Amino acid sequence: MNDILIQNTVTFFEKSFGSSPEKTVLSPGRINIIGEHIDYNDGYVLPAAIDKVICFAFSKNNTKTSKIIAIDLNEEFEIDLTKEVKLSDVVWTNYIRGVIKQLQDNGFSFEGFNCVFSSNIPVGSGLSSSAALECGTIFGIKSLFDLKIEKVDISLLGQKAEHWVGINCGIMDQFSSVHGLENKVIKLDCNTLDFEYHNADFKDYSLILFDSNVKHSLFTSEYNTRRIECEEGLSIIKSHFPEVKSFRDSSVEQILSLKDKMSEKVFDRVHFVVKEINRVIKACEALDAGNIELLGELLFETHYGLSKEYEVSCEELDMLVDTAKEDDAIIGSRLMGGGFGGCTINLVKKGHENEVKSKFSKLYLDTFGIELKFYDVKISNGTTLL
Repeated sequence: MNDILIQNTVTFFEKSFGSSPEKTVLSPGRINIIGEHIDYNDGYVLPAAIDKVICFAFSKNNTKTSKIIAIDLNEEFEIDLTKEVKLSDVVWTNYIRGVIKQLQDNGFSFEGFNCVFSSNIPVGSGLSSSAALECGTIFGIKSLFDLKIEKVDISLLGQKAEHWVGINCGIMDQFSSVHGLENKVIKLDCNTLDFEYHNADFKDYSLILFDSNVKHSLFTSEYNTRRIECEEGLSIIKSHFPEVKSFRDSSVEQILSLKDKMSEKVFDRVHFVVKEINRVIKACEALDAGNIELLGELLFETHYGLSKEYEVSCEELDMLVDTAKEDDAIIGSRLMGGGFGGCTINLVKKGHENEVKSKFSKLYLDTFGIELKFYDVKISNGTTLL
């Protein structure tokens, strides 16, 4: 499905600069199968790169200035590589400026280049188009100037670039964009960056994202509150069970035994976290065994926890998942990402995709007056050079 995108990007480069690109790069978005809100709670995440990508075309221009064109936005900018890199009012350019700054600050030497890029990652859908932009740019510059940068360092440089832009993201997005493998999910420890691959053959099921087209403004404040609540809960657990160093050392039985020692909110938060860490492990086992039905059950369980215990859902997402639970063609569904809007991830029986989309589209429009969008995704390779 990316052949047309690649051809259009290369053609645009040729028309813009009068020559063929030296390097063409694909950098994917990502999904997270399960393991939400536990990256900062010492748990594991289970992301994968997908077949929605940004395509870049690069060439050296033998100057000290780089010119970058965003085809989809019909915008471009130039950056003098001999001058200090500063933030711009044109937000999308900052991700590339940030990448250039991180490379320079870490001692990598490179000259001016020309670059054009185009994307089929839906912007604002929670599929991490910013991480794809950062990592694809680093990969292109690395390839063009033969820089020695390991995959993990591409991820870390991309993350630092995003921090420089002002978004305090974790490492999952960049890591999965770079390290993705076709038909594999990545069980990632966000603290140590230890990771392992697990099978992701969904067999008789399609992976479809339902985009709620809503974003509630609660996310930032509630996110900070959740972190504080979880830290309080962990402190209480440690005071009663000194052998516990982190949530991954805790058991559900321990949490239940401390219910009267915590506020109701704190208990709900830590109960969700410990169960979600266990669900990630169970999901890996289910995938390796080809038990997609069990994976679907785990997705429903996760959504219940995110909605009722962690309280990061909203009525639109709850309606989509509740309806999915009653539909025989859907075996698993949950909100994906931080919450308060965005997408649900769904396992839909093959052959039923169109009827499911039609049914949910009408129901969602009738209920909320909002158009529901759908993204069919396949698990694909990470950032690659064509």
